Amino acid sequence: MLKNLSIDEVVPGMFVNQVTEQSRQLRVRSSGLVKSNDAIKKLKEMGILRVEVDYGKSKLPEGHTTSDVPSEVPSSPVLSKTEALQMANTLYEEAITIQSTFLATLNNQAPADLTHTLELSESIIQAVFDNQDAMSCLTMIKNTDPYLLEHSINCAILMAMFTHHLGYDRDTIDDACIGALLMDVGMTHIPSELREKIATLNASDWSIIQSHVDIGIELVESSEQISDLTLAIIAQHHEREDGSGYPKGLSSAKISPFAKMAAIVDSYDAMISSRSHQSSITPTAALKRLTKDETLDQTLVAQFVQCVGVHPVGSLVKLKSGRLGIVSKQHPEQLASPVVITFYSINGRHFNEIKRIDLAVVDDEIEAGVKPDEFDINLPRFFREIFIKQMSAN
Repeated sequence: MLKNLSIDEVVPGMFVNQVTEQSRQLRVRSSGLVKSNDAIKKLKEMGILRVEVDYGKSKLPEGHTTSDVPSEVPSSPVLSKTEALQMANTLYEEAITIQSTFLATLNNQAPADLTHTLELSESIIQAVFDNQDAMSCLTMIKNTDPYLLEHSINCAILMAMFTHHLGYDRDTIDDACIGALLMDVGMTHIPSELREKIATLNASDWSIIQSHVDIGIELVESSEQISDLTLAIIAQHHEREDGSGYPKGLSSAKISPFAKMAAIVDSYDAMISSRSHQSSITPTAALKRLTKDETLDQTLVAQFVQCVGVHPVGSLVKLKSGRLGIVSKQHPEQLASPVVITFYSINGRHFNEIKRIDLAVVDDEIEAGVKPDEFDINLPRFFREIFIKQMSAN
């Protein structure tokens, strides 16, 4: 028997199935038997307001029955697209703050406390489960400065999407997402002038860059919270099918499949991001490059393309009708004809009314993926200040 209770009604011996309401944006996994009042106090400190209790798994004191608590509270209504985007955006901004603090701590040589990182990973996974399109959209809204910071969060989102698409269980998705979030933590100990160097790296420079893998392992492997799967991603995400990768030059059969997946999401997000030494390319162009890169597992690349779509949600596209739009939703059976939210006239070079267009049912099509700077569009600002607010009208 399941009942939705206020945290104040929870007593030791109850089995918490899931958190149903909390004051913090980050989702907290709290499934398990509540063993003490201290545990309840900890849940309250984490901002948990209501939980779902499974009385079939509970081990309650004698005399405590289900009649002692109120009936189940109706579940919350399904979020609208606008609300989902707003919540995803809030989560992303909080994720930036949390990951920024974590990376700064590592950069100051402090021991790695992974508590908030693990909570962040759990929150990202739940957000992907709740609304994958909203989270995918946010990986496209790039700011050029905090690359390492945004890259880690984007890779975690993409890994959660990828593993979910492939049908892995929740614990495996959790470990893989954490691996993607942490796979470049060793970069915090690489000099910034080297990370941002525009000139070609010499052999010595390249050796230092490659050392970030071993540094990353050293930073996190002492934590009891890190699984072997997560460590494999950190250790092997730069290994390649033909043995040309680093640090150990492993070839296909010796590389963890999750590290192979991490290599794909890492390469993809790097290509669609602008950095000091590299201009970004469109998501569609990045996917094409992935399909031609024989150093990556092409079976997994094909699955990744199926997962994110030919024109990924959140990408900016040019329509045959002369409008710009942001891809809003995929049609699994018609990947080239997604739903697009248009907002800009190419001929007039001005913003216009925001409209929802399903390319699977209208006489229009995507001509190409484009970059925001081709039209002098500040996409992050437009997305956060205009796009989200007006989505409810569509």
